[in-house]
Amino acid sequence: MGRPLLPLISVEALTTAALELVDESGDFSFPKLAKKIGVSQSSIYNHVSGRDEILELLRHRIITEEPYPPVDHSEWEGALRVLIRAYRDAFARHPRLAPLLVLQSITDPAVIGLYEDLALALESAGFRGRDVVAAISTIDSFALGAALDLAAPEVVWDPPAEGYPTLKRALGNAGPSAERGGHAFDFGLDVVIGGLRAKLGGQETRA
Repeated sequence: MGRPLLPLISVEALTTAALELVDESGDFSFPKLAKKIGVSQSSIYNHVSGRDEILELLRHRIITEEPYPPVDHSEWEGALRVLIRAYRDAFARHPRLAPLLVLQSITDPAVIGLYEDLALALESAGFRGRDVVAAISTIDSFALGAALDLAAPEVVWDPPAEGYPTLKRALGNAGPSAERGGHAFDFGLDVVIGGLRAKLGGQETRA
């Protein structure tokens, strides 16, 4: 029997299957991936070099599936708000992927492009040298945390019946889970932007 004229799988189909497995269970394996697509494990290696490449394909997929609009780097606060929100939204759509991606280097050009936009906006604001990387790392932590927060259970904090009155008072005003997560992100985004602005102000004062 001759070989099929068309491949049984494609990189796109492989990426989709891996993402579905991650969304369902928080990870993927080659045996599960092969079973889901209906091919042998060995045939997968005809399309990708291994697990790391699949993870970068997944990173590319979630960042590019809803592209963010072009930003004006000279308007650094507005640019950062667009970029941080886009980054949070990408991981919020697939929160179980976040723990897998933080374990390896970022190489995908499309994702590197997002970080280039962040760096350009931060330099436009006046940050230089290692402060640019420090700001990007801070933004990374916030955006990923905000994405995971949207995937949190309805009840995040469940204090005992007795005690903890201050926390209980705060929780009484938190609102529904989705509303709480959205408000927390907007609040945190203001804090991050305000903190960066204050940091720049401090640098100008010292100068």
